[in-house]
Amino acid sequence: MNAHARNPADRVVVVGAGVAGLGVALRLAPRPVILVSAAPLGLGTATGWAQGGIAAAIGADDTAVLHAADTEAAGAGLTDPAVALRVAAEGPRLIDWLVGLGVPFDRDGDGALALGLEAAHGRRRIVRSGGDATGARVLEGLVRAVFSAPSIEVVMAGVCDLLRDEAGAVAGVVCERDGARFRIPARAVVLATGGVGALYASTTNPRGATGRGLALAARAGAVMRDLEFVQFHPTAIAVGADPMPLATEALRGEGARLIDETGAAVMAGIAGGDLAPRDVVARAIFQALGRGRTVYLDTRGALGALMPTRFPTVAGLCKAAGIDPATQPIPVRPAAHYHMGGIRVDGSGASSVPGLYANGEVASTGLHGANRLASNSLLEALAFSGFIADALDPPAPGQTLPEAATERGGSDLSQIRAVMETRVGVVRDAAGLQAAVDRLAPMAETCDDALTALMVATSALGRRESRGAHWRSDFPQSAPPRHTETIAAGTLRAAARSLEVLAR
Repeated sequence: MNAHARNPADRVVVVGAGVAGLGVALRLAPRPVILVSAAPLGLGTATGWAQGGIAAAIGADDTAVLHAADTEAAGAGLTDPAVALRVAAEGPRLIDWLVGLGVPFDRDGDGALALGLEAAHGRRRIVRSGGDATGARVLEGLVRAVFSAPSIEVVMAGVCDLLRDEAGAVAGVVCERDGARFRIPARAVVLATGGVGALYASTTNPRGATGRGLALAARAGAVMRDLEFVQFHPTAIAVGADPMPLATEALRGEGARLIDETGAAVMAGIAGGDLAPRDVVARAIFQALGRGRTVYLDTRGALGALMPTRFPTVAGLCKAAGIDPATQPIPVRPAAHYHMGGIRVDGSGASSVPGLYANGEVASTGLHGANRLASNSLLEALAFSGFIADALDPPAPGQTLPEAATERGGSDLSQIRAVMETRVGVVRDAAGLQAAVDRLAPMAETCDDALTALMVATSALGRRESRGAHWRSDFPQSAPPRHTETIAAGTLRAAARSLEVLAR
């Protein structure tokens, strides 16, 4: 008997098949899980594109306390110190777990794990696999384990709504496949649907990263937190591709420099230089581009010559674009990369709606604050996979209500992407954000992509300061630290109106 046929009172539905979804499904074993994925396992997820690695305090000169301190510093006052320490402490054990699943991490000449350095880390603590192919290698290991787990059933479908029981708790999902809808009742639902990068015209994320999980949770009344904090990766390769290929910041950790077309250092005079936090580097590049400069990542010489073996993914992307990184600088620009905000969850990954959990980029756990520290995302998803699994004890089943799923129309995603790129980008101001809210609100009544974009724009308009990845040219100073929380309850028409009122 497969997991789909089992008693819904025993079953958990996990939506999403990146590291966050696969991790939860595996940690729940042998409890029955239905894993709902819109694409075949191993495809269509940002995990497979992750080049950096997994941050883990393994080195002899490193500790979880030091790792947590770096995480807090990057988070610009909004990281929860207890969450940072708890997640950092999980790092070494999680690396051991992945090794046990057969993930082939890079090692030094003595056979020990090779540890790399990335921006804003005070120690070499980045564990990699295949140089810059860590995400793909980790994903491969998790997929193999899922296919070997009899407790996990994979269902290929999109999720268009959440089922609720008579008490208002989430009690399953409504799926759509080939134009037909069907229900999967469950005792709990874990959203692991990824980020919002594809709502921007310039992004390193897969096309499906439009924040669908945020919209599902918002329509169920879940509290959203800090949606304004969108991290723009500073070194997307600017060769006209969509999504944009990524030049990992580990290259800067190994000596690559940011220059303009004259050879001048873009980061000259800026604290941290080329290894400054991502938001600082992204703004410096954005401002240079605004002055008419062209920005390059300079790997020429020894580093460029070593890239085919040290950073084969980036080397392959450069080759496909006709760039030889040993002799030519790589043109780069900022692109939407990671969403620090998301569904507010507690230390067990539980949202404010009973029965609804979230993991990975769709969640706001308190780890990243206003600016994610490099290579903490895979670590967070793996750590919270265990926290969620430990918390999911079977509740008393309720009676699922029979109402049909909400009918949602479509919208022109290109319009949404243009608005987000020009109005809700690296540098923001009130006029642009208000224009975004006014343009998105009518579309949000019928379109989930627009609803998610509207929530991001509204949160950005309400934060009248600059902090971490959120930079307001009209409010360049920081205010006392606070979180932004948003609830889009009721009908979508009412939700769109209420968000518009909040924006004013």
